[in-house]
Amino acid sequence: MTLTWTTKPFAALTVPELYALLQLRSEVFVVEQTCPFQDLDGQDQAAHHLLGYAATGELAAYARLFGAGISYAQASIGRVVTAPRYRRFGLGRQLLQQAITQCDTLYGPQPIKIGAQLYLQAFYESFGFVQQGAGYLEDGIPHIYMLRP
Repeated sequence: MTLTWTTKPFAALTVPELYALLQLRSEVFVVEQTCPFQDLDGQDQAAHHLLGYAATGELAAYARLFGAGISYAQASIGRVVTAPRYRRFGLGRQLLQQAITQCDTLYGPQPIKIGAQLYLQAFYESFGFVQQGAGYLEDGIPHIYMLRP
């Protein structure tokens, strides 16, 4: 399955795009992972939003991208999510590759830092990310910092 990708700063998002990305984040991070947390963290306005659309026009994959000095000292990728009904098609790999490519395009080639859910460590390692420091709990879910030099 191939997605159509677009990357936009917050101010360029349409209302339907914003609604779809917030709905997807809520569906996965709050409902599916049973994790009540403040998803609207005030950082969306500083991010570029990577949106992957299925042929149906439905948002199937999403990530937030930040330049250095916003979330971390390095450029960063966050809120990486694939819609449940679009899993098992390799879209997570497409999404992360697109996110890395877009970070390079937007911010120039540089290290990228993420706060990854621990169970996805091997997935991120397959893209060159390496663990940085000890693990931590975020909203009750084990996480690790990872850096792609």
